Amino acid sequence: MPEKDDPRVRLDKWLCAARFYKTRTIAAQAIESGRVRVDDQRVKPSYAVKAGTWITLSKDSLVWRVEVTAVSDKRGPASEAARLYRESPESAAVREEEIAKRKAAAASAPRTSGRPTKRDRRRLHSFFEKN
Repeated sequence: MPEKDDPRVRLDKWLCAARFYKTRTIAAQAIESGRVRVDDQRVKPSYAVKAGTWITLSKDSLVWRVEVTAVSDKRGPASEAARLYRESPESAAVREEEIAKRKAAAASAPRTSGRPTKRDRRRLHSFFEKN
């Protein structure tokens, strides 16, 4: 049984409270699928998290490596959730770089005004028929 000076919380509850996932069920599914690791080990959703634990999670092809600084099983405001963990500087740098790449790719993507017109479809068809 955990002592009072060493509080522990289930991993799926902590991920929900820290706002990495919207619901505990989604957090549990991510843990079961191996997208969430604790100290580079696969764990179950019932794993007891305590302060000082390192968690690696991948979501939307972005990777977070965070250290648990506080535990909570209640989902609160984002300002409180941000106090539950501290992201490693390397993880933050890699993640920000990936986000910048995505924004650059989206900016360079051609802008379409919706559905192609009949004329546009004919041009596309003739282009792909030649190649």
